[in-house]
Amino acid sequence: MTTTLDRNRILVFLALAFGIAWTGALLIYLTGGLINSPFTYLILTVVYMGAPTIAHVLTRVITHEGWDVLYLKPGLRREWPYWVAAWLLPGMLTIVGMIVFFVLFPQYYDADLTMTKQMLETQLAGQAAATGQSAQEIDPWIFAINQTVMALILAPLLNAFATFGEEFGWRAYLQPKLQPLGGRAMMLAMGVIWGVWHWPLTAMGHNYGLDYPGAPWAGMLMMVWFTLVLGTLLGWLTLRAGSVWPAVIGHAAINGIAALGLLFAKGQPNPVLGPMPVGLIGSLGFAVVMLVLFVKPGAFKPSVTAVAVVQPTER
Repeated sequence: MTTTLDRNRILVFLALAFGIAWTGALLIYLTGGLINSPFTYLILTVVYMGAPTIAHVLTRVITHEGWDVLYLKPGLRREWPYWVAAWLLPGMLTIVGMIVFFVLFPQYYDADLTMTKQMLETQLAGQAAATGQSAQEIDPWIFAINQTVMALILAPLLNAFATFGEEFGWRAYLQPKLQPLGGRAMMLAMGVIWGVWHWPLTAMGHNYGLDYPGAPWAGMLMMVWFTLVLGTLLGWLTLRAGSVWPAVIGHAAINGIAALGLLFAKGQPNPVLGPMPVGLIGSLGFAVVMLVLFVKPGAFKPSVTAVAVVQPTER
């Protein structure tokens, strides 16, 4: 690890990561916005989420950096506990935040899962109309439990391709470049940068919608908080494992389970608060983890085995 900031490469990387992603967001905006643009899914999954990886590769090419330390070695045999933590912790922490939100705001909890039931009935009616056969009714609680289990077990794998596009840029390139700042400052910088990078999407209603007090600015600020608490966990996993893959898995896990709280909600809860983990209360579990890591001495130092994983190869 270098002891001085490589400012030139950091600036090149950030210019590319923001420039590519925000250009994609502009195209979405000009063609109808997140809901109406025919290009939303393609731009989000390929251009926007892929921008950090594209920036990573282009920065190395433009600055002639070389390809020695890429954080791509799995190190699974030695660092498997961090893979397991990446797979399970985001879902568990999301559920903790959801429960706390509904305890604090019971008026938004729907034990009958009315919205989920209505959604299922609409889907079943559509299937029946298409097939000409009556569809079997699904218990909304069975559906919710099934969705939770699927999100915990399969989402980290199914979403990993898309989240690699972000993590190979943020955690495998920018984070090591910011390590000379020191562990806590590095995590703070990573969280703010990652959150601001999301701002064009948040301004168009991504994650929070636009019907809440202080929209869209409150959502934009809340996104910085969420990327700070989540990013600290993903950054710590990367440091400890010496590999970007736990961060890829953890990011995929949170993407797969983030909307779980909506299955149990009624009315119009303020999304800046919860029940999703992008809200202040919904993110409580992640915030506790971040606090523990921030007060623990040496939490952001790579493990000895992780250092061995990312050492450049001899030439």
